[in-house]
Amino acid sequence: MRTAFLLTLVGLSACKAIPLSDDPTNPIRVAQVSPPALWEIDWSKDLVKSPLLEYQPRETAKPAIDPDTERVIVATRDGMIRCLSPVDGAVLWEKKTNGKFFSGAQVAQGVAYVPGGDGVLYAIRILSGELVWEFKANEELITPPVIAEGRVLVTSSQDTLFAVDATTGKWVWQYKRDMPQGFSVRGASTPTVSDGLVFAGFADGFLVALGLDDGVARWERKLTISGGQQFKDVDSSPVVDEEGRLFAASYKDGVFCLDAKTGDLRWTTSRAGITSLIQRGEVLFATGDGTLTAFDSRGGRALWSLDLSDRTPKGKTNNAGRAPVMTRGYIVVPTSTALAFVDPTVGKVRTAWNPGRGISATPTRFVSAKGGNRLYVLSNLGTLYALQLIGSGG
Repeated sequence: MRTAFLLTLVGLSACKAIPLSDDPTNPIRVAQVSPPALWEIDWSKDLVKSPLLEYQPRETAKPAIDPDTERVIVATRDGMIRCLSPVDGAVLWEKKTNGKFFSGAQVAQGVAYVPGGDGVLYAIRILSGELVWEFKANEELITPPVIAEGRVLVTSSQDTLFAVDATTGKWVWQYKRDMPQGFSVRGASTPTVSDGLVFAGFADGFLVALGLDDGVARWERKLTISGGQQFKDVDSSPVVDEEGRLFAASYKDGVFCLDAKTGDLRWTTSRAGITSLIQRGEVLFATGDGTLTAFDSRGGRALWSLDLSDRTPKGKTNNAGRAPVMTRGYIVVPTSTALAFVDPTVGKVRTAWNPGRGISATPTRFVSAKGGNRLYVLSNLGTLYALQLIGSGG
């Protein structure tokens, strides 16, 4: 199956541009794009009241789902944490904080762990909204928490990776690297845990493997190897596969494949501007700077590349830098103009949807016997949509 999938992709490396902003409410209809019926809106809930004359509102926090109750946890730019009913989107409880949210919550054993823009990591019971504990990092927290072996891992905008006890909220360890002198890409690498190691990238261009138990570096590798002081970031969340391959991306110098145990280099590409990676089989999908690219994970060869940039009267804008999600045979990519459903076999947009002002947060897929196959989408205007998925693709 993997071989057949790759053969379908071979030779499709030409860039294709698809406009995503023709119609703010309906799937696009342009040449070579057929808009299949893929979803129905089950319900929607307006959460944020936009201030007067707000410029380019953005909601970047991915919704989280409690697998036991199916309740939806949403953190928004107005500093609110809300728990919504999966039935109709009714707000069951809410909590006000002192800063807007950059990343969404993580849920485990009935507790939502929420990284605050006010420098506080919150642990809240999903059923009651009761605050279990809070950890004051005193630095803006901008990655979704990762929970592993009783510890919560989260990274700040100051390139500090914190490890906190999931039960008590007590500090366990932290790892910090010096911020580079030049400009950096807004964001940080969400850590990845595998075989007792924590893999994380940093703004100085390094990828580091730390011990989960003590936070001590086991190895580090410099991924940004070209000159200059600007945009050296390694902001992609590292990907580790079953063969022990570790994939990460330097914003300046492309995708790297390393040995997860040693950090030894296996291959690298020269494609710049990548901020997120996901892997399916032997294909690695990368987004960033307005493009979605498929790579052969065995050697790094580009299989196809899709231009998702927005065209405005002022020129081209890069609007597809957030992580995509795969569902029903499509790669679903959030952009600042629309949610694009891309066929992964040929790299073409099959349909797109704009709920208003586009989408910055990665959608959340959740499948259950009660709710079916859903995609929760938070628009930049602060409205949460529950899309019932009814179609399938590539």
